[in-house]
Amino acid sequence: MSKKSVEPRTVALVAIMAAVTCVFTLVRLPIPGTRGYVHLGDIAANFAALAFGPWVGLLVAGGGMALADIFGGYAFWAPYTFIIHGLQGFVVGYIAFFSRRRYSLMIVGAVLGEIIMVVGYFLVELWLYGVAPAVTELPWNIAQGLVGLLGVPLLLMVSRAYPPLFGSGGLRAGGDRDR
Repeated sequence: MSKKSVEPRTVALVAIMAAVTCVFTLVRLPIPGTRGYVHLGDIAANFAALAFGPWVGLLVAGGGMALADIFGGYAFWAPYTFIIHGLQGFVVGYIAFFSRRRYSLMIVGAVLGEIIMVVGYFLVELWLYGVAPAVTELPWNIAQGLVGLLGVPLLLMVSRAYPPLFGSGGLRAGGDRDR
């Protein structure tokens, strides 16, 4: 029985993309009336999950944003962030990879991932802080999720500029053709 090993380039990819996601997450806007914030990290997380699959998506989204919580003074939130955004990245990557990278289904995957993020944070905030703060942050989390959907067209632009990202078949805007 042979052990499966992780390739060094995969480790490097995860580390680089998690760092990029961390930086995008540290670009933030404080939410008025709460101690929360909205950020751009979902763009990088969706891009990574769509481009590289569910496990990379889990590690990049969960790990990159949890690191941003730690570096940004919200270390208490890091475990919740890792679980919520990790699940988000896994679902987005799973749908993208197992739908044969059809662009329309990538959008569906990204939307589902953002719904996971919004619902996940709402439930944790409800549990930790009560109804009023959770409801106050809900529209901001939805806005962050909508901005995070920009990861899908970013992936399309990168795949056009750098076709080897998707091999010989590429990715097309009308992308409902199978490769």
